[in-house]
Amino acid sequence: MALMMSVKTIISTSVAIIATGAMFACVAPFASADSAQTSAVVSSRSFPKASSVKKNLFAESTSTSVDENSKWGGIETLDVPQTESQGEKEAAAAAAAQKAADEAAAAQSAAAAAASRSEQRASIPQVDLGKMTGAELASFSLKFQGYPYVAGGNTPAGWDCSGFVQYVFSQFGISLPRTSGAQATVGTPVASLADAKPGDILANGTHAAIYIGNGQVMNAMNPVQGTAVSDVSVFDGAGYSIRRVM
Repeated sequence: MALMMSVKTIISTSVAIIATGAMFACVAPFASADSAQTSAVVSSRSFPKASSVKKNLFAESTSTSVDENSKWGGIETLDVPQTESQGEKEAAAAAAAQKAADEAAAAQSAAAAAASRSEQRASIPQVDLGKMTGAELASFSLKFQGYPYVAGGNTPAGWDCSGFVQYVFSQFGISLPRTSGAQATVGTPVASLADAKPGDILANGTHAAIYIGNGQVMNAMNPVQGTAVSDVSVFDGAGYSIRRVM
């Protein structure tokens, strides 16, 4: 019995030794093959060796040009809304407020000017149409004492000598020439100052006036004296015509 167990042990041990030897015999060729392949591999550089250093690494980004006919899917035509900063908004609001204030001031000034003109028109003497005589005309002319002298003017806002005479006669429905020289030729001549009557015109090439009687005339004299009464010496000794229109 003991002998049989010893034989079995010997057989088992022998089988194990044989199996182990066979395993090493198989592994050895594979290892040998791997070694052969490994020794046959030769490494090589995939990229060329850089022989110089680029000096401008951003040349591409700074020199890129775009074809003007390039299409970008419509993005080049987008209408991008412009936004304003708070400072710009405040400046615009201030400008709008100033503009409104200026417009209001201008409107107020215009209204004041219109009111002044209306007041002035209301204060201008009016002719009594029932008294269309030379004496009434002379009396009417006296109502403009103190009105301003303005060269070339012919309204109560300002007139010169012939403009004043023209305006007064126009209020009585009589149209006179504009200049003093032309006014010296209208109507009927009067022989002398002694024969003159209120409402007659005294005029020459440089001055014109309305006779009011007693050797005095009503006339627009100069920017300093304005429209006032004076005697006939205002003609400075120069000759003048006396013309009767009414």
